Amino acid sequence: MTFLFSKSLLSRFRASTIAIAHFHAQAFGGSRSFGDSWFVKVVCTLIVHLHPLDSCLDYLSKNLSPSIAFEVIKQLNNPKAGLEFLELTRDKLNLNHLSGTYNLLMKSLCHMGLHDSAKVVFDYMRGDGHMPESYIVGFLVSSCVQAGNFDTAKVFLAEVQHDNVGIGSFEFNNLLSMLVKRNQVSEAVWLFKEYLRLQFRPDTCTFNILIGGLCKVGKVDNAFEFYNDMESFGFSPDIVTYNSLIKGLCRKDKVDRGHDLLKEVQLRNGISPDVKTYTSVIQGYCNSHKMEEASLLFDEMIRSGVRPNEITFNVLVDGFGKIGDMLSAESTYENMRFFGSIPDVYTFTSLIDGYCRNGQVNQGLKLWDMMNAKKISPSLHTYDILIKALCKENRLHEARDFLRQLKVRDIVPKPFVYNPVIDGFCKAGNVDEANMIVAEMEEKRCNPDKFTFTILIIGHCMKGRMFDAISIFKKMSAVGCAPDKIIVSSLVSFLLKAGMPDEASRIVQTASVDLNLCFSSLKRTIPLGTNANIPVAA
Repeated sequence: MTFLFSKSLLSRFRASTIAIAHFHAQAFGGSRSFGDSWFVKVVCTLIVHLHPLDSCLDYLSKNLSPSIAFEVIKQLNNPKAGLEFLELTRDKLNLNHLSGTYNLLMKSLCHMGLHDSAKVVFDYMRGDGHMPESYIVGFLVSSCVQAGNFDTAKVFLAEVQHDNVGIGSFEFNNLLSMLVKRNQVSEAVWLFKEYLRLQFRPDTCTFNILIGGLCKVGKVDNAFEFYNDMESFGFSPDIVTYNSLIKGLCRKDKVDRGHDLLKEVQLRNGISPDVKTYTSVIQGYCNSHKMEEASLLFDEMIRSGVRPNEITFNVLVDGFGKIGDMLSAESTYENMRFFGSIPDVYTFTSLIDGYCRNGQVNQGLKLWDMMNAKKISPSLHTYDILIKALCKENRLHEARDFLRQLKVRDIVPKPFVYNPVIDGFCKAGNVDEANMIVAEMEEKRCNPDKFTFTILIIGHCMKGRMFDAISIFKKMSAVGCAPDKIIVSSLVSFLLKAGMPDEASRIVQTASVDLNLCFSSLKRTIPLGTNANIPVAA
């Protein structure tokens, strides 16, 4: 019924603009507010079903106002159609739209990722004499940055500079933070310097965002340049500033300098080191295997009244585990519980790693059981540690059981977890089990890497299954995992020993043409290498 009505109505629209105007007058019945709402619906219907709208221009010019145009674009809920309507009414009806209309369209287009179209509306807005407000500029620039379109963001900023329209401190800091989170720290620094030219006044938060970002990407010296500039702007560094710098120094293996900066914080009035400050330096010492210094600083931290958290304890447990001091690692674990910190997956994984490094795999397995009893879900790293340790002790079937558990876990695996088990079974001559593991691996959407293929190719060759090895080699190339010279040379060598010079020649030819590898010296050996030292499986 609705369809028949709409079809009939549209046929009247197409027939004559007089008929449209008559329908409009009859439908509204003299009520202005009721008429406006009906008119909005009529215009929306025209936009959706009637292209082009040129036949209705006279009708629209008599009834369309800026406020009605806003409602039309709002009810359309279609930014592309809204933009076409805006352009038509600007060009053909000379309608001066409301600022809110431009803002609505720009936001909607940005939400759809159509930033170039939003830029068109932005230009229309300025061309029609409307100055964009600070908040809308901030939104447009932030939206472009979120979409990874920094060039368009720079264009927005460059154009509003001429209109003396800027971004507020809150929006600007939010924009810098967004860039830093996307690791676009150089762009954040550029933006900061660009805004300084416009007499923009930064605040402490601005400096902290930039210093934190630079330290995160390892540019600690550049971070110190901003730190040194803070006072010239009338700001003093706070504990957030120092924590970023100390963490950055310790990540760059400059833990002694980081410790010196911690001591500087202790001497300053108004700020004191917190748990993050101490933990960063403790972690720096642990990463350098300087566990005595880490322990002394931990004791100092306790004496100063700063309460350690789970991260502090986990860092110490991991540090002791890596140097094989499991007595201290266990003592730290007990101390952790004394301070009310709850051991988590990182705590147990570090303990398991420490015992496995010491060759105490069974102790690591006990911790695995304890972990499961506490309902703590293991991470991929936990699996990797135990699987590698079991394979090292040739306990392949136990390692295989861990892979079966991983199969039903909601964990995205990586090839490096599977490769030791696949390698172990291939070396044991059980290539069928190795192939089954690869199949499970692919079921979990974990694609074999170069090491997986290399293990399989050599394993099948050692078993005399040369044609299977060739098939794996071909699959390796087909999935985009390019074999290197070592793999090709190994396969060719096995083929020659198996008395298969023709197949060896084809492998060399494929590698030379498809993979652009040079095997001129290898080619000369192929006609001579026909000794069948390796039996070929049927």
